[in-house]
Amino acid sequence: MELKAVLSVLGRDRKGVVATVATTLYEAGANIDDIQQTLLDDIFSMTMLVTVDEKVCGFNELQERLAKDSEKLGMQITLQREDVFHFMYKV
Repeated sequence: MELKAVLSVLGRDRKGVVATVATTLYEAGANIDDIQQTLLDDIFSMTMLVTVDEKVCGFNELQERLAKDSEKLGMQITLQREDVFHFMYKV
């Protein structure tokens, strides 16, 4: 089963952020469908739309892997199911 998810990364800019997150997604069998990043002074912000293949790696397991990246990088990394994300911000 595949599902869409929104991944966000926020924190002080440093080398290797995109590579670390992309590697984790690759190893989990997830695909990056779209990506946008911004740098404001030294604040790095990245948002990705990803497809998670739960036959390869479950959503919760991927969240745990990304939590390890978050600690390693010292940045906030959040993965939300796209449908939940849209519901949270529905006006």
